[in-house]
Amino acid sequence: MGEDGNTSTFNISYTNFFLVGFPGLREWRPLLVLPLTFLYVTVISANALVIHTVVAQRSLHQPMYMLIALLLAVNICAATAVMPKMLEGFVHYANPISLHSCLAQMFFIYFTLLLDYNLLLAMALDRYVAICHPLRYIDLMTSHLLGVLAILALTRSLGVAVPLVVLTSQARFCRTMVIPHFTCEYIALLSIACGDLTFNNRLGLAMRLVTVTFDLALLGTSYTRIIYAAFRISSGGARAKALHTCGSHLLVILTIYFSGLSTSIVFRVAKTVSQDVQNLLSAIYLLLPGTLNPVIYGVRTREIRQHVEKMLFSKISAQEVGEKPERMQNMRGNCQGERTLST
Repeated sequence: MGEDGNTSTFNISYTNFFLVGFPGLREWRPLLVLPLTFLYVTVISANALVIHTVVAQRSLHQPMYMLIALLLAVNICAATAVMPKMLEGFVHYANPISLHSCLAQMFFIYFTLLLDYNLLLAMALDRYVAICHPLRYIDLMTSHLLGVLAILALTRSLGVAVPLVVLTSQARFCRTMVIPHFTCEYIALLSIACGDLTFNNRLGLAMRLVTVTFDLALLGTSYTRIIYAAFRISSGGARAKALHTCGSHLLVILTIYFSGLSTSIVFRVAKTVSQDVQNLLSAIYLLLPGTLNPVIYGVRTREIRQHVEKMLFSKISAQEVGEKPERMQNMRGNCQGERTLST
């Protein structure tokens, strides 16, 4: 036995694990399947509805709306990387998963999370140009620039997600086969690893802090100048529209960044926090953006909201129009039947 009371002195490293999310709930876990399934279907449907609206309406084929559609597509990918395995774990108390599947899930979690960050930066740039340099907006925000921003976002996301996965794959997991979490997060896997993990912990925290600090500095600078420029606009209506649009973006930024950062700090600082609370914090920062983003952009963005309402009401009207001839035909049939009976 090693100094910490486990088998870490032996050259053992598990390659198959059991995910046990919210272990304190025990027999109550199956009751979460139905509401979480409803949440997953709602997330997919709401995000897909806004994406379809942006793609289908030519008037929305503008950089800001296309970036919103990309952000919501990333939300769908992020939810799909987490929710199916999470639901499976609530059906079976111990949810088996291999190391390779665990690392793949970890990659998609952090890759999509970082894509969210990068798309928010691109949206901040778009709003900065639109409000601070409106006359040059068409010349600056071209499809070529959007392509460059997309490549940079993918490169930056891979540059953070891949090292985390590679570093984790080299660790030895000898403490236990049970991961007290519903998903393969970086910190959850490190909690069952053995050996000196100081470098792993510091690297993970440093990458999170550097990424968040750098992004928030850029976002803060950008939106400070945007708000300053908006208040200088002479037209009250244009000023209100600019501030309203920025308010939607700032709500999303606060949701994504601060939920993720608070979760990381709690995991590393508050050692006495229970596993269920840690699981809940992870669920919030992983699933909350996908739940709120389509509501924020679909409701607060007037152009998208109007097209969604028009599309939904037109379908309802078409159904009613289609039902009217059928009703008339049924009424005629009933009248003819009554005449036959009377004769």
